[in-house]
Amino acid sequence: MAIQRMDHVSVVVDDLAAAIAFFAELGMELEGTAPIEGPSVDRLNGLDGVRVDIAMMRTPDGHGRLELTKFHAPAAVRAEPEKAPPNTLGLRSIMFAVDDVDASVAGLRAHGAELVGDVVQYGDSYRLCYVRGPGGILVALAEQLS
Repeated sequence: MAIQRMDHVSVVVDDLAAAIAFFAELGMELEGTAPIEGPSVDRLNGLDGVRVDIAMMRTPDGHGRLELTKFHAPAAVRAEPEKAPPNTLGLRSIMFAVDDVDASVAGLRAHGAELVGDVVQYGDSYRLCYVRGPGGILVALAEQLS
């Protein structure tokens, strides 16, 4: 048995509209939104009374997808610490290739993003940075240099 492909990454957020706007600023396209609930959703999540709204976002190349999930019930649980540093165990970050790191950071700051460290140049290959996005998730940005 082998993986066929990575289908999508899911991020739990507190403010779905703000998260949609944040990822749209990066150039992702909203595929759609839907309320999700019911016994099969409860069983899948191992929780009772799950009621969520989801938004599916697609990367401009059409190959990557991001599911944004807003829990109405049961209430979402905050990870500790809320602003986990890059060395925290678990899902570390989502990385996006961008045309211009500086312009991307500026656009995302208008949507509440915070630069985590500095924008750095890695050799002659990339300019890289981390920003903290919706729900505290780390979003890595990579600009390939010519």
